[in-house]
Amino acid sequence: MVHLLRSVFHGSSPTLCPCRKTSFSVSQSRGRSVRSFIVCASSSTSKAAEDYKAYQNQFSEDDRREAGGVKFEGVVERSGSKSRLDQWLSKQLPRVSRARVQSSIRHGFALVNGQPANKVSFSLKGGDIVECKLIGPTPSEAEPEDVALDIAFEDEHVIVINKPAHMVVHPAPGHSKGTLVNALLHHCGLPAMQLVTGSSGSQKGLLGVQDGEEEDELPDDDEAVDPGTLHKVEWSGPAPIIRPGIVHRLDKGTSGLLVVAKDDYTHEHLCNQFKARTVRRSYLSLTCGSLPPGIGRVDVPIGRDPRDRKRMAAFPFASPNMRTRPAASKYRVLEVLAQGGSSLLEWRLETGRTHQIRVHAQHLGYPLLGDEAYGGTKGAAEAKLLSNFPSVKHGPLRHMVAQIDRPCLHAQTLGFLHPWTGEELNFMCPPPEDFATILQLLRMHGTSKV
Repeated sequence: MVHLLRSVFHGSSPTLCPCRKTSFSVSQSRGRSVRSFIVCASSSTSKAAEDYKAYQNQFSEDDRREAGGVKFEGVVERSGSKSRLDQWLSKQLPRVSRARVQSSIRHGFALVNGQPANKVSFSLKGGDIVECKLIGPTPSEAEPEDVALDIAFEDEHVIVINKPAHMVVHPAPGHSKGTLVNALLHHCGLPAMQLVTGSSGSQKGLLGVQDGEEEDELPDDDEAVDPGTLHKVEWSGPAPIIRPGIVHRLDKGTSGLLVVAKDDYTHEHLCNQFKARTVRRSYLSLTCGSLPPGIGRVDVPIGRDPRDRKRMAAFPFASPNMRTRPAASKYRVLEVLAQGGSSLLEWRLETGRTHQIRVHAQHLGYPLLGDEAYGGTKGAAEAKLLSNFPSVKHGPLRHMVAQIDRPCLHAQTLGFLHPWTGEELNFMCPPPEDFATILQLLRMHGTSKV
């Protein structure tokens, strides 16, 4: 339950000031979330209205009804070497999965020089004209569910959610119920709707199409098309309905703040803010072992792990033909805990790749506590912690480690410009009880603030 306080420190009315910023925080009080805020004036509403009108004018009525599959047209460069049709198309459409490209070819949706080409291994040569209409992913249905939401902020255009750990953002195989999308459908009074994960097109209200990026936690095969790599792109086919306004995503095990759009203009505007890297976010994590005090930066590309396609991996020596994406993370050591057995870190992302913080932490050699997928296993945690203490303290430490059931990662702050008013909104939410409990237990075994 979220309680509204009229000012941060006392019960006066919201204060207006010329800074045109709005700040929010979410704190824990006896098991309840308490939201505090300062509201500041803005004079940008008319500008937002002009932007919205310009945005709407981009699309005809047919465009707004039809935003389905992608039609690609391109010319093969005259390089002297031949290439496979599926490989060439995948290179032109870097955010479309190879499987979707191959399926489109096999179903007869590819033409080379005007002739059908239904073999993925079809050999291309320089000067060939390639056309391909990508078939859409198989839709699934999302049902409204009465799932409690911790709402940090909401108006008619935007919802900011404090997502609990273990909640999946949108339905996927094995997670058809209890997701944030299911909860949002119920919260907004919407009926069951079809979802198509990973497609592109225009936005459609609450269930808007994710166009391009997230940041943080959208998969690398989120099938957005980068117009800069295409000769010609057209949208056609039935309108897909995808993830209710989800602009970015947090992993199932990650807790903290994320923003959801309620209408197409808001979704488009927020996506553009993420692309421009103007959204302000920070994360807290607990690591296995303690990094040297100070600040640091990891600039290592991330891609699918060739040994396990469900995981990501860091590729410090990635070659141009590898399917990796640039990834950069800044971090700051806030506390050294348990005599060097762990540390509290603050992270700020320059990019937003799938599992970015978790992969970069592993790359540094200090995986997140509880991150079984990326080296932060219970065994690794015990090895780092127990070596610093006499055997008489090993029992309590082992008990503490046994309580960790997810990666110790929390999205603590979130800031962005409100798409309609131009106000600068800033939110802060401290870690939930499970994270805070582990942090307190580690502090009981020694802490040194940096």
